This record gives sequence, C-alpha cells and structure tokens, in this order.
Amino acid sequence: MLPETTIVIAAYNEEKRLAQSLRKIQNYRAATDLPVEIIVVDDGSTDNTALLVVTLCLEVEGLSLISYRRNRGKGYALRAGVLASRGKMVLLSDADFSTPIEDLETLRLHLSSQSHQIAIGSRALALSEIVQAQPLWRRGMSRVFNRIVRVLVVDGFQDTQCGFKLFTAEAARQLFGAAQIDRFAYDVEILALAQKNGFRVAEVPVRWADCAGSKVRPVLDSLQMLADLVKMRLVASRVKQNLD
Repeated sequence: MLPETTIVIAAYNEEKRLAQSLRKIQNYRAATDLPVEIIVVDDGSTDNTALLVVTLCLEVEGLSLISYRRNRGKGYALRAGVLASRGKMVLLSDADFSTPIEDLETLRLHLSSQSHQIAIGSRALALSEIVQAQPLWRRGMSRVFNRIVRVLVVDGFQDTQCGFKLFTAEAARQLFGAAQIDRFAYDVEILALAQKNGFRVAEVPVRWADCAGSKVRPVLDSLQMLADLVKMRLVASRVKQNLD
C-alpha cells in the first residue's frame, strides 16, 4: 500500500535538531492516523546526522535515509528524496520544521479539492502567523531576493523561499526530474517550471517561527543564488529565442 504522503527533509549537520523534528512527525501521525513515509537526505554531513537517522529508524515508523559523502546542496538533496518517494503527495520541509507539521492539513485542502497541484507555504501573506521573526538582515535579504526573482525569473509569488511545500506525486516527480539547480535557489526553478508546465500553484499562509542554526551563509550563498537566477534567466531567454 502506497503511503498517503511522503515527507522529504534535506539535512546538513542536523544531529542537534533532527530527532525532535522526526518525533513531531511521529506524534502527528499517531494523532491523525495518516500513512506517512519519511525520507531524510543526509547532504554530506560532517556530524552524526546519518547515524542519528539510522538509529531513529527503529523508533520512527516509515523513516528511511539517503546519504552521500559530499555536500551537494539543498536542491540536489531534495531532488534525490523526491525521486525516491512513493507517496501520493510529497511534502518538502526544513529539518527544523519552522512551519509546524500540523500545517500540512492547510496545504492538503488545496490539493484534495484538485484545484491545485502544488501548495506552497508563505510567510508574506496577510494571514501568515509569524511566531518568531527572522533577524532583520535576513528579512532584508529575503525582500531583495524576492524582487530580483520577480524581475529575472518568475512573478506572482510573495514568498518563494519558505521551506514548506506540498506537491501531488505527478507534479513533484516531473518537476524535480527536470530541475537542475542544486542549491538554495531550487525553489525558484521549481516554481518557474511549474508555471511553464501548467501546474496550478496555491500560495498559502502558514505559521512560521525562526529557528537558530540556519545553514545559510549570508555572502557566499547570496552570490550563489544570484548566479543561479541569472543562469535561469539566460536559459529561458535561449529557449524563447529558439522558439521564435
């Protein structure tokens, strides 16, 4: 029997936070009786993340691990997890569950009605509940990045970078099978591919609380994300020229 939902978590050096997050999923499943598969992708961690997951496989039902030695980036890790998934729906979540697992129900409403194939959590809508805000510099970076995204790649979304996203199985595997961005700009590529392929995307207000321990490097990752946006823009321009 296929699981109702696969939860894919990309983890890089998350031994201190991951156990609590996985137990939250276990408690949620016990309360809702939802058939869930959990795939943790260890993205070349240098700590004991992989060992922790292997140990918890004895405690957390449906948990499995994908692991490799070299850090490849969040986009690469999520792609590996999505392509290994078996669920009828696929949820992507950050390892710290800044958006609580209970908000899966809010996103599921949009897919269950078949009005959308993708529902993305958003911190930027009027009804979003920000329990603990990011530091000011992170919020400033996010606003600038969103403006650049709208100009260069894809418009129509208030928050492309919230890590809580739900897909139908068809949408998830098709989009991640075509994706090429390995690091943090993967969200933008997935949404651009979704629009290009006619998938309907709902942007949904969620609860969100900033958690200490972000793996984002402010300067290096910002430059990488900008380079990836330019790359996406150039690829789209070439495709358009070829069609013309």
